[in-house]
Amino acid sequence: MSKTLVEKIWDAHVVKREEGFPDIIYIDTHLIHEVTSPQAFDGLRKRGIPVFRPKQTVATADHNVPTLNQHLPIKEELSRYQVDMLTKNCAEFGIELYGLGHPYQGIVHVIGPELGITLPGKTMVCGDSHTSTHGAFGAIAFGIGTSQVEQVFATQCLLQSKPKTMKIEVNGTLQKGVGAKDIILYIISKISAAGGTGYFIEYAGSAIRSLSMEARMTICNMSIEMGARGGLIAPDQITFDYVEGREFAPKGEEWDKALAYWKTLYSDEDAIFDKVLTFDAADIAPMITYGTNPGMGMGIAEHIPATSAQAESERPSYQKALDYMGFKDDSTVLGNRVDYVFIGSCTNSRIEDLREVASFVKGKQKAQDVEVWIVPGSKQVEKQAKEEGLDKIFEAAGFQLREPGCSACLGMNEDKIPAGKYCVSTSNRNFEGRQGPNARTMLVSPLTAAAAAVTGKVTDVRELI
Repeated sequence: MSKTLVEKIWDAHVVKREEGFPDIIYIDTHLIHEVTSPQAFDGLRKRGIPVFRPKQTVATADHNVPTLNQHLPIKEELSRYQVDMLTKNCAEFGIELYGLGHPYQGIVHVIGPELGITLPGKTMVCGDSHTSTHGAFGAIAFGIGTSQVEQVFATQCLLQSKPKTMKIEVNGTLQKGVGAKDIILYIISKISAAGGTGYFIEYAGSAIRSLSMEARMTICNMSIEMGARGGLIAPDQITFDYVEGREFAPKGEEWDKALAYWKTLYSDEDAIFDKVLTFDAADIAPMITYGTNPGMGMGIAEHIPATSAQAESERPSYQKALDYMGFKDDSTVLGNRVDYVFIGSCTNSRIEDLREVASFVKGKQKAQDVEVWIVPGSKQVEKQAKEEGLDKIFEAAGFQLREPGCSACLGMNEDKIPAGKYCVSTSNRNFEGRQGPNARTMLVSPLTAAAAAVTGKVTDVRELI
């Protein structure tokens, strides 16, 4: 029987299946951080049970960590408490922790791939919605809640209903100045922030196959922003080349055996998806959001859609979003002032992102009134950036290269955007207050963020390259 890639991986991990009930799914790798794990550890403690398979759990500190002076005690009391609790819990339950000061520390969805922990064919979960990032390797990866974190700790399994499947094809050649972030923002703008609800999405097509692994991770990362359970891309030679030789990737005979299996991980030609969407890469422009959900996006040179064009039931919330952002119907955001530029997050903080920005800003200066934060996704990314001299380029341009962490993506740490200020951001969410109380966020690609940094305003990067 023909199967989609999702079905192949899912069925291979079913421990038990009964009609009318969710499947019991085995989880290969459990990633944890300091925010969603404390209550789960407390649950185990109260029940007097251990973590069932601690070797299949990997921990790091990312959400609450400062990105300056990480060698000093954390100033924010709640952040310090959560990071300290993670350290204590991992020590008590025998879990490997890549905490502050460890050479492998970083954002959980950055360190998994770069260490070779993320592999094709795996099932992976984390108490974090952007776990779908790991699907770029041809894995089933999704976010879970705190009670489910406890379930995986206790059993290495989860109760899950099999999701519907959707294929999104992007074919053709991208315009200059357009990258993976623009692709995914474009898709979300077309199908809405709820268009993927109930589905696990497989991204396919010639434009997707041409992307690097880091770009594929950006695509899969934002699957959740269209309501999907997760997203994935079938592994190919680009995947295998990326994984080979990484710290925890299979070696020798184990590599050969794994590779043979990974090469079977694709959707059969006559596999049936519940839904199929197709887009033309040539239609995608550099994208920017103008509202307060990732679906409120448009090509950077376009005009904001009119409130009157929205469904009547949606007009009040649409107008509320525009009021929050300080934008008006049928206006353009081009030329809008920019106060902050944030380049980082689990969406765009990998070495490829930093290289692209450095290449663009080399020999240029940031605009006088803009504050620019470059936050690498991990200690390894930070180290590599310095080895390649990217830090010197950023410094010369007036950009601040900080230390690894989630940073201004979510305002859960010291890196917050002040009220009323505009931030052009490479992160994944633009909800009200996401980057700080009353902060105004516009989501863009690293290249568009770099253009805003040097001009001090929203700029079409195609005019500068």
